[in-house]
Amino acid sequence: HLGSLIAIIVYFRNDLFHVIKNKKFLIKIFIGTVPIIPVGYIIYQTGLIDQLRSLEVIGWMTLIFGILLYVSDRSKVSKKIDTEFTNKSALFIGLFQVLALIPGVSRSGITITSGRMLGFNRFDSAKISFFLSIPTLTAASLIGIYNVYREGSAELNFLAIVAVIFSFIFSYVTIALFFNFIKKFNLNIFIIYRIALSLFILGIVYL
Repeated sequence: HLGSLIAIIVYFRNDLFHVIKNKKFLIKIFIGTVPIIPVGYIIYQTGLIDQLRSLEVIGWMTLIFGILLYVSDRSKVSKKIDTEFTNKSALFIGLFQVLALIPGVSRSGITITSGRMLGFNRFDSAKISFFLSIPTLTAASLIGIYNVYREGSAELNFLAIVAVIFSFIFSYVTIALFFNFIKKFNLNIFIIYRIALSLFILGIVYL
């Protein structure tokens, strides 16, 4: 998580510099993050998350939200992030982000889907998705750092550092390639991948 977080910060460093000065945008990111916190806490504390971790759930969620991504990607582009990303838009996307707590639902996929449903283009939808990931990744990173520190093992500390470095490298490359891709193409390749994967998983479950 820490490696991914650093990669996002480095890649979007120029945008984030302007965002930090833009208090209204920061508030929107906060609004979009709020819904997932209480819901995530409840399903983890109640153990509901363990009941959802099954191949059947993962297979169906992968299929359903792959189809939803296909439908949303056909939406007309009618809004711009600079002028029409409102508090309501942030809350709408934040509520969809809660669905990412269900295994088989991609966090970035569902937030990009909701952004496209609202009429933002692919690039802006993805940008909003990555901005919304920063608070969550920050929290997860802090927990991870605390756990490593608590263990107090030199070997574990070394492995954690190596993991962060490799995570940063691969995350940064992936982000760069992804944004370069969506500037030129639609999301069909991801839709086909999700549907194919879901059919494979469901085949294992039911056959």
